[in-house]
Amino acid sequence: MRQIDIDSLTRGRSESELVLEVGCKSTDRLFFNGYQSWTVSHEVSPTDRISPTKPFVRLVGRPWGTSRYGDDFFIEYSGKPGCFHGFTYMYIRSGDKYTLFGSTDETNGYTIFYYDAMMHELRIVKDAGFTRKYDKDVHVVCFEGTEDEVFDAWFEASGIKCRSAKPLIGYTSWYNRYDKITDKTITEDLEGCSRILHPGDLFQIDDGWQTAVGDWKTNKTKFPRGMKASVDDIHSRDFLAGLWLAPFSAAANSTIPKQHPDWLLRIDGRPWYAGCNWGGFFSLDIDNPRVQDHLKRVFDKVLDRWGFDLVKLDFLYSAAPWPTYNGKHFGESRGERMCRAMDLLRKWCGDKLILGCGVPLGPAFGKVDYCRIGCDAGLDWENTPLMRQINREIVSTKNAIGDVYYRRQLDGRAFINDPDVFFLREDNIKLTPEEKDLHARVCAQYGSFFLTSDNMGNYSPDQLASYEEYLRIWKNKDWKDRSFLDVIR
Repeated sequence: MRQIDIDSLTRGRSESELVLEVGCKSTDRLFFNGYQSWTVSHEVSPTDRISPTKPFVRLVGRPWGTSRYGDDFFIEYSGKPGCFHGFTYMYIRSGDKYTLFGSTDETNGYTIFYYDAMMHELRIVKDAGFTRKYDKDVHVVCFEGTEDEVFDAWFEASGIKCRSAKPLIGYTSWYNRYDKITDKTITEDLEGCSRILHPGDLFQIDDGWQTAVGDWKTNKTKFPRGMKASVDDIHSRDFLAGLWLAPFSAAANSTIPKQHPDWLLRIDGRPWYAGCNWGGFFSLDIDNPRVQDHLKRVFDKVLDRWGFDLVKLDFLYSAAPWPTYNGKHFGESRGERMCRAMDLLRKWCGDKLILGCGVPLGPAFGKVDYCRIGCDAGLDWENTPLMRQINREIVSTKNAIGDVYYRRQLDGRAFINDPDVFFLREDNIKLTPEEKDLHARVCAQYGSFFLTSDNMGNYSPDQLASYEEYLRIWKNKDWKDRSFLDVIR
């Protein structure tokens, strides 16, 4: 392994941009880390392209904010063959040899890598905002060697260490019940899990427990006993209790837009519409002291009064879609703002466990215990043709498998990788047995956070045997088959 002197590759330089001469062969494979957890992030060949959203699809999706999940509202996609971009790190792989370029500091803004394979030109740009002066230094290192050598060297140079949380297995309610959970369904699934899971495993209650996203009050119709009763039930089985929240978001049907409109992040005087989930939702302004007080009280309630051990914090990108704006000028960059938002979450959660999701990965390095490193798995293989054109953050089991494999190097270095859930059940699912088996094996081999949404108490003897096989792979990391890469390319 050797470190490559960046100056030896430099064609041009400014305070916020480096232009390097970096060649690649037609047989090489390139990787560019996507904007956030759900952004498709697979290896590409030098003649592939990152296609922009089609104008018609963008126009139709504009009222629902379909472009707000990713970077295509602030990054210009050329769509040309051989032109790529990514965030925080990238690599060129020649067989087993990696040439890795990685940012060692995202606290002063996202580091964006633009590569033109035809011109052999790599531009490394510090995303400093829109109207402000570009005055943020680029801090990048380059290493050449084996996979482990270059990633170990990069994280050592960055001074980033994974937190001390242990790998986890368990259950989450989302990918079967979705938001149709109640005290009764949670109790049923808890009973089923207690037949298979072990003390110390995780039982996580996902979206659907609250009255509305942003209000974070228990839906008493669905959970008349309250959430502490659910936590007590989970703890009585010696499981860890987890709960889902989206702290930086407020649904349009929540009380916040009406009762606290000043809590919403505003751009040019208008609340920032961050996406179409839950009938549409807005970003909260993390600089508003009342927002900070509100969220601190939410976490105090969830973690201290109710007693949850882990929080899955979702849609985190909505904290920092724009640079900080004081009404006249943009201040700190998107990346700086996102890093500050992650610091706030760690402050509010203390030593409790955090599972990050829907989050730009660089600002999450070393801040969260667990992190989603791919898009949501689906109940089918690849979603519909229309959905596949909307953005690069769609629900897709096929994409999730690729994301899990190609971001595998972050596991145990930046955080513990969450590859999303696997499935064994036969009801309420469209995946074939072969697709379920492949997905589960990839999740077991390349992730250290291993959950299902099945009612495990309903497993047949054959399903239970499959579960034990996947658990063995998860523990030993000894599944060597790579033929699945041909399936997802």
